[in-house]
Amino acid sequence: MMRYYEVFGYRKPVIAMLHLKGDARKSPLERAKEETELYLSRGVDAVLVENYFGSAEDCRQVLDWLSRQSGALCYGVNILGDMDLGFRLAREYGAAFLQLDSVCGHLAPFQDDMFARKLAQLRKTFDGAVLGGVRFKYQPVCSGRTEEEDLRLGMERCDAVVVTGTGTGIGTPVEKMRRFRKTLGDFPMVVGAGCTVETVPETFEVGDGAIVGSYFKEAHNAMGDVEAAYVARFMEAKRQWERSRVSWNRS
Repeated sequence: MMRYYEVFGYRKPVIAMLHLKGDARKSPLERAKEETELYLSRGVDAVLVENYFGSAEDCRQVLDWLSRQSGALCYGVNILGDMDLGFRLAREYGAAFLQLDSVCGHLAPFQDDMFARKLAQLRKTFDGAVLGGVRFKYQPVCSGRTEEEDLRLGMERCDAVVVTGTGTGIGTPVEKMRRFRKTLGDFPMVVGAGCTVETVPETFEVGDGAIVGSYFKEAHNAMGDVEAAYVARFMEAKRQWERSRVSWNRS
């Protein structure tokens, strides 16, 4: 829990996805460089490197570039389908945080025991924060436990729980966010999918941060190019929400 606040402080960060799309015009690395500069120039707090489109090798190249940048650039990594490699790259390239799509709920009990032991060993090798999904998008629920039981185990396995709706770019239901919050208490919770400028108030009122990908893209589709106007609009909405909270607290 404290590792989350050591990485991000007590603000509620906006973490932008680097999906590592590439094409004939630009390599994943070239595109990631442009997107990172765009995100940071508009006030995004951190970037998350993921092999959503690109390969694990693309992730390595982008992480290597990020590790050589000056300043207090905050970045993390999520290697889909390979937890060991995710931790290895996070250590090798000095990532401040690591995301795992699921830390609890997705495995049958006999598999879950082995997974939990392995995850505990890997966490000992990494000084950064682990953001872990519980009842995450596209993941089956096989644990045989209640949502509350999965959440309580999840709190033992990561430094912040990530909550999503049913898929990429699909809004995270505020009812689900509030259910998670009721069980998590003051344990950090990050909203991991479907955040939009319209949902900024509920996202940051209930959650402790947001991972944003699709909303920042052309047509708000993960396959599109990042649109500077969408990033600026979202960050301004976040700043307006922060100002409203300061004003409310003073009144």
